[in-house]
Amino acid sequence: MRRPRVREKRPATFYLLASLMGLYLLFLYGPMIIIYILSFQGPDGGVTFPMVGFSTKWFLDILKPKQMADIPSSFSRSMLLSSLVCILTVVMSVAAGLGFRRRFPGAAVLFYLAIASLVMPSLLVGFGIGLGFQFLDLPQGLFTSALGAQLTWTLPFGLLTMFAVVARFNRSYEEAATDLGASPFQRLRWITLPILLPGIVGVAVGAFTLSYDEYARTTLVIGSKNTLPLEIYALISSDSTPELFAIGTVTTVVSFALILAMLALVLRLQRRRTQG
Repeated sequence: MRRPRVREKRPATFYLLASLMGLYLLFLYGPMIIIYILSFQGPDGGVTFPMVGFSTKWFLDILKPKQMADIPSSFSRSMLLSSLVCILTVVMSVAAGLGFRRRFPGAAVLFYLAIASLVMPSLLVGFGIGLGFQFLDLPQGLFTSALGAQLTWTLPFGLLTMFAVVARFNRSYEEAATDLGASPFQRLRWITLPILLPGIVGVAVGAFTLSYDEYARTTLVIGSKNTLPLEIYALISSDSTPELFAIGTVTTVVSFALILAMLALVLRLQRRRTQG
């Protein structure tokens, strides 16, 4: 006769750590949940509880350009800039990751120079880029100084991620392809990049989200047209309404949708690789 399984008693430390984890999750997601709820505030409601009715008015107000903040236009600019930053970060990170597989003189110095901007305060980086453009008499704008400022933020993270991905890459696959007569381009196209693709997707998502939310490095070099974070700051400075919460809700939904789409893509690629 099979004896019933005796459940082991958990130590007190388990409940202590579980409580700390619960408090951490509450601290992390509690403010976000409050913002989501208040974004459905009634037309006569404010930015605090209690709620005065329920409506989607504030979501509709996002689509209307205002004198102090033009959310639709700034959202389009942020999406366009983030897409360009994402592409450039992926291309340079993949190229650097593959290039650093072979040691060369000055590799360590070049690596630390590439990620040095991470230890510099963001405002100082933006300030320095702005002074440089002013000294060279170059126009500051969305796809010049702002693009460079955001790359100083996204590129180091892309490099660190890509270096970690490439470090786990088994080069015997490339050697086997070479033995079978594959050219360097064919080896890159059909062997190296498909294997590294999940990591490349991760770099792309990270670069896009970092650029989309960037404020400090952009504010001093953006020129005359703001991105979404700068427009939100202008809106906070002029008038505080539940529209701010609606913007936060929409932004979060867009970010999570992008992350879930990329996660589904990575899982699909891994499934195809396993089946193949």
